[in-house]
Amino acid sequence: MEVKLTNLMETLVQLKLDEVIDSLGCCKCEKCRMDIASYALNRLPQKYVVTTKGTVFSKLDTLSIQYETDMLNVLFQGAKLVSENPHHDDFDSDNT
Repeated sequence: MEVKLTNLMETLVQLKLDEVIDSLGCCKCEKCRMDIASYALNRLPQKYVVTTKGTVFSKLDTLSIQYETDMLNVLFQGAKLVSENPHHDDFDSDNT
């Protein structure tokens, strides 16, 4: 069995970003998505867990409503900042 050190917050941010990307009013290209996620992850506390392959999702329920609120807050802040300062040309973005 492979044991792995995982930042649970990274998984949570990715999942939450997938849920709310349509309501953020920003570009949805991969570059902008990663910029938003990295903005959020640099402002949220790390939550490292030791997992075996496939068990990271069982840890998701251990986080409180406050973590979700904090996550949403920084995702919205990140989307605003990335929208104002995108790292791609308009013709490179995929706004669908």
